[in-house]
Amino acid sequence: MKPYPSLEVWFVTGSQHLYGPETLQQVAADAQAVALALDASDSIPVRVVCKPVLTTPEAIHLLCQEANSAPNCIGLVTWMHTFSPAKMWIAGLKVLHKPFVDLHTQFGSDIPWSTIDMDFMNLNQTAHGGREFGYITARMRLPRKIVVGHWQDPEVLADLGIWVRAAAAWHDAQGARIARFGDNMRDVAVTEGDKVEAQLRLGYGVYGYGVGDLAHCVGEVSDAEVERLLQEYAGAYILADDLRPGGAHRAALAEAARIELGMRTFLTAGRFKAFTTTFEDLHGLVQLPGLAVQRLMADGYGFGAEGDWKTAALMRVMKIIGGEGGGGTSFMEDYTYDLTPGRELVLGAHMLEVCPSIAAGRARIEVHPLGIGDREPPARLVFEGHPGPAVLASLIDMGGRMRLIVQDIQAVEPVYKMPNLPVARIMWKPMPDLMTGAEAWITAGGAHHTVLSFDVSAEQLRDWARIQGIEFVHIDADTRPERLERELFLSDLAWKLN
Repeated sequence: MKPYPSLEVWFVTGSQHLYGPETLQQVAADAQAVALALDASDSIPVRVVCKPVLTTPEAIHLLCQEANSAPNCIGLVTWMHTFSPAKMWIAGLKVLHKPFVDLHTQFGSDIPWSTIDMDFMNLNQTAHGGREFGYITARMRLPRKIVVGHWQDPEVLADLGIWVRAAAAWHDAQGARIARFGDNMRDVAVTEGDKVEAQLRLGYGVYGYGVGDLAHCVGEVSDAEVERLLQEYAGAYILADDLRPGGAHRAALAEAARIELGMRTFLTAGRFKAFTTTFEDLHGLVQLPGLAVQRLMADGYGFGAEGDWKTAALMRVMKIIGGEGGGGTSFMEDYTYDLTPGRELVLGAHMLEVCPSIAAGRARIEVHPLGIGDREPPARLVFEGHPGPAVLASLIDMGGRMRLIVQDIQAVEPVYKMPNLPVARIMWKPMPDLMTGAEAWITAGGAHHTVLSFDVSAEQLRDWARIQGIEFVHIDADTRPERLERELFLSDLAWKLN
């Protein structure tokens, strides 16, 4: 079964009537064969639906309108099998609100040298038909991904799959609701932003609630529900001795379970896909939500601490793109550095809220004082993150536009044990190295809150940024600060002119 069985992309083929009915019949048969192959590919996580060959401006316009109103259609895969005069596409592309990818392919992988004739040439015109379509999409300055190669090539299928996942994340954000429990943490700049612009540009809405609204849901949870969830905790995690029945902190664990159940009720009833909390606004809660947030993230919710709704939204995007990846995606914060020469690393963590999807092994539930928030010691999952290549991503408001910053990293095994640090944590080497990477990150304005993912690539996030029409900055092994500074300066000018 497809990872997203309810979603679909439409396979749209362009041609014209100039070549006669026999050629158009073959175009339709070839289009059906390609669409069926894409639909059968494990690289494409949604259904691929073949649409009739488009040969007139009216048909193109009608199909684009139908795509806009089709609730399960997340975008189009366009292919110019023959020459399709691009002026026919203007009206349709002007009204199209769904993303599209330009697949520049041809039905046969090679040229039949001994039999090639003008009939073959008329039928197989992607080489210049695709350029005609490319001109009009460039002239109209439409954001799109271009995939070039034979449709049976695994690399082509993989590239299409990358775009489809980005399109699925775009689709998920349209009309999505983010719950903000409490406000922004006082005087913090990067967690603020223009919610109206975000809704216009990205599609999701941010809704604020007093923590008392959440506390009411928590208060409605029954003791029987709490006990059932405590049994679930015991089966899924390692419980510290003081959290077992009769233990000194058993009541704190029960309160964490009550908070989780109340949060789930609130988020489900409001159809929310992401949420934020803040330790400066806990009215009516006995402890800061920690364990609850971690488990909700593991179930696919986006999250941002201290009112950071942009990171909450980005995390949801990356959960959708990553899908069934298995490596994990988590809210993250660069906390402190190991600046030992030759072993420069970042220690990432947060007070409580790191998703267990990135854990190296079975997580342990512990209760410890927090030192901030003025509440009772909260429960949290404690674990080490696993090693491997990953990305960090930060979505920031630049005033008038949004910027997505992505950095390649290499997560590593912990260098030393940290027995006195009772939080989930992970260590990584930024690309190209800590000093250069940190300078580049700060130059670009990257936030201290990020999303870390083993399942999402920079290319997927580039595709998503292109679909959303936002600026994309990639910090990788080849990044040089002076070059990045020039690129950011030119990008700033371009966005202002645009």
